[in-house]
Amino acid sequence: MPDLADITLPTLDPAAWRAAFPLAVAGVIVWSLWIYRCVLSARARPIENDFTTTTSVVVPSFHEDPDILMRCVANWRAQEPTEIIIVLDVADTVAFHRLEALDDPVVRPVLFRHAGKRSALGVGIRMATSEVLVLVDSDTQWEPGLLLAVQRPFLDPEVGGVSTQQNVYEARGNVWRRIADWMVNLRYYNYVPAMGRAGAVACVSGRTAAYRRSAVLPVLENLENEFFLGRRCIAGDDGRLTWLVLASGFKTVHQSSARALSMFPASFRAFVKQRVRWSRNSYRCYLTAAYKGWLWRTPFVTKVTVLQILLTPVTMGVTIGYLLFSRLELTVPGALLAAAWLLAGRGIRGFSHLRRHPVDILLLPLMTLVVILVALPIKLYAFFTMNKQGWLTRSETTVGGEGQDQASLAPRHHARRTTPAGEPSLTTTGAPQ
Repeated sequence: MPDLADITLPTLDPAAWRAAFPLAVAGVIVWSLWIYRCVLSARARPIENDFTTTTSVVVPSFHEDPDILMRCVANWRAQEPTEIIIVLDVADTVAFHRLEALDDPVVRPVLFRHAGKRSALGVGIRMATSEVLVLVDSDTQWEPGLLLAVQRPFLDPEVGGVSTQQNVYEARGNVWRRIADWMVNLRYYNYVPAMGRAGAVACVSGRTAAYRRSAVLPVLENLENEFFLGRRCIAGDDGRLTWLVLASGFKTVHQSSARALSMFPASFRAFVKQRVRWSRNSYRCYLTAAYKGWLWRTPFVTKVTVLQILLTPVTMGVTIGYLLFSRLELTVPGALLAAAWLLAGRGIRGFSHLRRHPVDILLLPLMTLVVILVALPIKLYAFFTMNKQGWLTRSETTVGGEGQDQASLAPRHHARRTTPAGEPSLTTTGAPQ
């Protein structure tokens, strides 16, 4: 171990300072925008009133693990929506018969040959009869009070879509789910509330999203039949619908009191596939919004957030490149200083998650590496392959998403109970605080 007195810190001569000045200014801008969004998000509050209306829960389900689907159905039924429409693929006969066996007029299972998630959404939305559509993934369940909370913002006739607060189901049981939950928390504590406060959430996540039915029906065909550079879009339905609603003149807001829990991959391979798909969706969605002029009509915070998402590989690449080629000395102290700088920056940005889960500070080195992996190689690969269509983590030959079936859950976290309808369900100790 070298003596601290012998360590020579890097210095910059005046010419080097002038060369580094543009990057320093860029860093100040990036951190200032981050603080700006955090402050706006911290000031955002859930919308509280007594408004309620009819609700249609629409669930596209493609080869979902029947045990997971039935657990989620029991959870949705407990919150008493007007109707639950589940659009199953024609091969999902086991799930169909289990749903029919419930003998509940509220639950309406439908067999339909899926041509992508959007086609199933179209079927369910056209069947829906309620004022509010609650679009839900087949592996997502709700915390108590979500359905009531998600209706509140629709008292304002200008609100067309409502984003929900989201977390990873049983996040504590797997390292990749813990990393995913950390990333989800940053989104829903530091970014989305700021955009929601301005009335323009850039992507109302389809894991659980509520829409005014009258705002969706006029644009439904444009959701089902989106083409990007001549190819039909398969994934990215939530971002597309968000921008169709925004472009129609409605607001999209965030309701932090409506909390949902979704299955996330339990393996690194599936985690990467999911991030590739999401990054491709973001590029197609946001580039289309910019090209059509929709982006430029949104509030400042939404414009800035979208542009930063699009430019993430550039900003991260410049930062890492500067560190490696201009500031990093090939010595032990130099490497330690560089690592400390990266970890400190990631730790500061992760404060909203770490104050809720302080033990996750042990994952900070892994989280830092994952952020760099997503921001550079994954996003660059997604950019150059953005028009390659596909779901990646689901297929006709598998049951459930890759690394997202019932078997991927840790049994020690489960406590079996029975719902009023007699269908077994699960509770978990992994719910967010």
